[in-house]
Amino acid sequence: MPAHADPEEDTRASARAVAYGLTWVSYATYYLGRKGLPVAKATLEGALGKASLYGVETAYLAAYAVGQYVNGWFGDRVGARRLIGGGMLASALACFAFGASTTGSLFLVASLANGFAQSTGWPGNIKAMAEWTPPARRGVVMGLWSTCYQVGGIVATSVAVRFLRGWGWSWAFHGPALVVAAVGVLVLLFLRRGPLAPPPREASPAASAPVLAAARRRLLRSPLLWSLGACYFCLKLIRYSLLFWAPYYLEKVLHYETRRAADVSTAFEWGGIAGAVVIGVLSDRLRAVPRTAVALVSLVGLAGAFWLYLGVGSGVLANVLGLALIGFLLFGPDALVSGAAAQDAGGPQAAALAAGLINGMGSLGAIFQEVVTRGVSARFGWGALFQVFVVLSLLAALALVPTLRRRDGVPPPL
Repeated sequence: MPAHADPEEDTRASARAVAYGLTWVSYATYYLGRKGLPVAKATLEGALGKASLYGVETAYLAAYAVGQYVNGWFGDRVGARRLIGGGMLASALACFAFGASTTGSLFLVASLANGFAQSTGWPGNIKAMAEWTPPARRGVVMGLWSTCYQVGGIVATSVAVRFLRGWGWSWAFHGPALVVAAVGVLVLLFLRRGPLAPPPREASPAASAPVLAAARRRLLRSPLLWSLGACYFCLKLIRYSLLFWAPYYLEKVLHYETRRAADVSTAFEWGGIAGAVVIGVLSDRLRAVPRTAVALVSLVGLAGAFWLYLGVGSGVLANVLGLALIGFLLFGPDALVSGAAAQDAGGPQAAALAAGLINGMGSLGAIFQEVVTRGVSARFGWGALFQVFVVLSLLAALALVPTLRRRDGVPPPL
């Protein structure tokens, strides 16, 4: 054995690699439990009627928003492994129940259950990553790691479509549910606590309870938390509007063929992969400025990108480049605010709660996406909708201004 080899350090590096890889796969797999309905919606409406799906998406998003708060609080008590593994198994069960249902009321119940179960994913995985990632490396690590929800969304759509075409609409839910359950079991078996994790509650419950309670009070009193949450409200409203409506806009307004509209719309997510990585790296390297300052600059650029997109016309290349630029400038601050900055804000004791609260406030924005997108585009036109996105981008940037006083968004002591 070489003299410089350190078996303990090698073991820790191996465990870190397993944690990074397993949590990346885990959160990407959560999207298999989300994409069944968008993929099978038209088929379901044709088979059972439009009324069968009334309120189903809103129920899911509402349960997901509430679950962010509940599971963020719960995750700091039970640990990341149990929260993620249990949540994935519950989501798989809800998806399977949805695929076995044939009435609107059963769809509604299954969607509520799935939304709540899906909400374990972000706070649980962010907590797990916080236990393995030192603050100085969070920008680059979380930027790379956050590609999981762009890649996961793209792959989940493809998987659900193949199950739908091969075995019918029920298997757009049953097939992905089996994969989600399998990954949940892997998490329960192999995900370990990281070296930065606080001592487990069972080791010293009397000592850990006051520390956890103090960390939660500090977090809830911190202006940083609410600034990040307000920013994420705007960001997630924009992101979900584009994810749910970009293919529709390209097909109905720009008159693209259906498959081309779907393909061009993914430029938004592909650009987002690059943006999450690049902006994460910059947030670590620019040590003289707060991490959120990088996000703020990107959001001002996002407003400009939306303004430019208003004039690109119907050309395929122009739309691919325009959507990729929007994705680059949106997903970068999205990953930074909901990932590295949330970990900074929560610290080792309350990382899950911080991630849950910030993502929960963002999920409230996602609930409003249909009202904003459908309402503004129908009454004032799609040009007006993109102007709304310009305003929301600037509001998101403005929400980050109070966080610029401290490096890495660390809240002042109370």
